[in-house]
Amino acid sequence: MGNRIEAEVVIVGTGFSGLGMAIQLRKEGRDDFVLLEKAGDIGGTWRDNTYPGCACDVQSHMYSFSFEQNPRWSRSFSPQPEIHEYLRRVAAKYDLRRFVRFGQDVTGARWDPDENRWHVATAGGVEVVGRFLVAGVGALHLPQVPGLAGIERFRGRAFHSAAWEHDYDLRNQKVAVIGTGASAIQFVPHIAGEVTRLTVFQRTPPWIMPKPDHVMPEWAKELFARVPVAQRAYRNLLYWLLELRAVGFNREPRLMRLVQKIAKRHIDRHISDPVLREKLTPSYVMGCKRVLISNDYYPALNRGNVEVITDGVTEVTERGIIDTSGREHEVDAIIYGTGFHVTDAFDDLDIIGTGSRNLGKLWSAEGMQTHKGITVAGFPNLFFLLGPNTGLGHNSVVFMIEQQIRYISEAIRLVESRGAAALDVRRDVQAEFNDDIQRKLEHGIWTRGGCTSWYLDAKGVNRTIWPGFTWRYWLQTRNVRADDFELIR
Repeated sequence: MGNRIEAEVVIVGTGFSGLGMAIQLRKEGRDDFVLLEKAGDIGGTWRDNTYPGCACDVQSHMYSFSFEQNPRWSRSFSPQPEIHEYLRRVAAKYDLRRFVRFGQDVTGARWDPDENRWHVATAGGVEVVGRFLVAGVGALHLPQVPGLAGIERFRGRAFHSAAWEHDYDLRNQKVAVIGTGASAIQFVPHIAGEVTRLTVFQRTPPWIMPKPDHVMPEWAKELFARVPVAQRAYRNLLYWLLELRAVGFNREPRLMRLVQKIAKRHIDRHISDPVLREKLTPSYVMGCKRVLISNDYYPALNRGNVEVITDGVTEVTERGIIDTSGREHEVDAIIYGTGFHVTDAFDDLDIIGTGSRNLGKLWSAEGMQTHKGITVAGFPNLFFLLGPNTGLGHNSVVFMIEQQIRYISEAIRLVESRGAAALDVRRDVQAEFNDDIQRKLEHGIWTRGGCTSWYLDAKGVNRTIWPGFTWRYWLQTRNVRADDFELIR
């Protein structure tokens, strides 16, 4: 491979977003695109996260492409290896690997107004030039590792859940877990029985609902395989059941207090120690932070070798961790379950648009703003998948991805049909969209629930969640309105 690649469409990332975009282009008969992947395999977050117990928290019959249904999911909520294998099969079916350039870590991109093309730079020195740039990197690819004082002195092992060190044997080790988010509640039950002692450092307890998981019966797999319309009906049922949850998140936060009682009973059923029960009971309204699901997390915390610490970390020593009460916890390993960079994920990425505007610096100063989470004013022919304010707390983000890939392909066709070189969303249209989003978010549980979450940026503004029903997003992205854009000739 030379130091320069040219294609009409450049797609960054090979998770659900990037692969979905590539499939859309293939369906339209296009092969003038390239996928840039930093790793050596496809799969995005479902390739990277291989920690014990990793699984989806949305039913797999919904958390999959509607046009590529899998009738043989082993469980309602499938484990990571199965989801990764699903993506591999989909990529093979559409012959996508020949379009992928592996080991290409994108470091930035520059819009050339003379050429009306994007020049994409990679860490390996390869330049990729394309007319359209689609960022399918998502929000869950940059691990958030806290800067613990003294961590450089620690003589044990320390790693993030998204970079699990499988060569390290946890058996008979004293282990500390920092964080109690979505990843931690999945791997803690799997390691609690192996380690000598498990110390879980919790800053804010999550609300955890029972997980309605079950093995998919063989008769259902056979039915879905033989009668695809039956699986579509099941998927539609799941969609509307999940969609109902948006009412509590967005319109009637008081409803969340009723659902909260189920989660409270979930705690009471498994945790008998009143001190531990108090530690694990959130003080904010459910939904303010991400609602988690698990049947085995609370039982794991009940084990005699597990302790939950609500004091913060003061510093790390050679042999362990000192908490804010002055107590030292001797540990052999530290595992970070601290999630990912979300609202600041693009701060260090140099994307230069018209007038030499740097997107990372612009968003850092003014907050992430787009039109429909897809296009950005001043950055022609740049498209985001699962961009700002298109994340979900109640349904499957794959549904959102499907609306976006269709919208982007239509935008590309608009440029071509008008004989234009590029399109750029109008600033007033983008401003109107963001004003509307933020107005709706003011009434949501994320703003009124009494907590601070990773949904919010440094200024306390929610730049992550879509405020409302996903079918409304479907309506908004059904057609590309030419009047929303300036066409560059």
